[in-house]
Amino acid sequence: MANYHIRKYEDKDYDAVRDIFAIGMSEHIPACFTHCLKQPVIQLSLMCIFCAFLLSSKSFLLPVMAVTFLLAAARQVLNIMFRSYIERSLNEDLLDINKSYMQGKDSSFWIAECDGNVVATVSTIPSKEEPGTLELKRMSVKKNYRGCGIAKALCRTVLQFARENGYPTVILKTSVVQYDAQKLYEYFGFKKSREFVVPERIAKLCNFTVIVYRYDVLAHD
Repeated sequence: MANYHIRKYEDKDYDAVRDIFAIGMSEHIPACFTHCLKQPVIQLSLMCIFCAFLLSSKSFLLPVMAVTFLLAAARQVLNIMFRSYIERSLNEDLLDINKSYMQGKDSSFWIAECDGNVVATVSTIPSKEEPGTLELKRMSVKKNYRGCGIAKALCRTVLQFARENGYPTVILKTSVVQYDAQKLYEYFGFKKSREFVVPERIAKLCNFTVIVYRYDVLAHD
């Protein structure tokens, strides 16, 4: 078990928080790529391309190279999509964390610290999409510190904050490929409320879905 403690964000944590977010998001790329390859439309398209090259060239090497090239290109497109999201987030709420989360009584940002190092983050802020609810955001734990109960402790911190500030509901968004996150939230009693496909073209093609979870604070008191 890691010897950690949770505290409010301070200015000295700025670089570490942004790094944890960027690295954590990048780690989802392989799972997203695997998810894409499982989609029937992708499998059918690759099979058709392989067969077309095989029939036209009468060579086994050329269709293999063509499919390999397409897979490499698809992986690069996913890299670009994730990098774009990471850059957008770093230039929005994570550009000025104090302004985004620490100046209002209904929002906050916490970090988990272990041996003097920032190893995990979470934040909460009133939802813009669903007035009257709190949104849990920016949950991320460094890879070497997962499985130590840190994410659970951070989740409890947000739920307690919601109770103390009179919010009846906490919502959050996570992606279809964030399996551990889904298990965590469902462990606490979050329920899936809706799902939607990310609007970018490649995301639609891959059926990359975002899941919205809700937690009824009053029902768990």
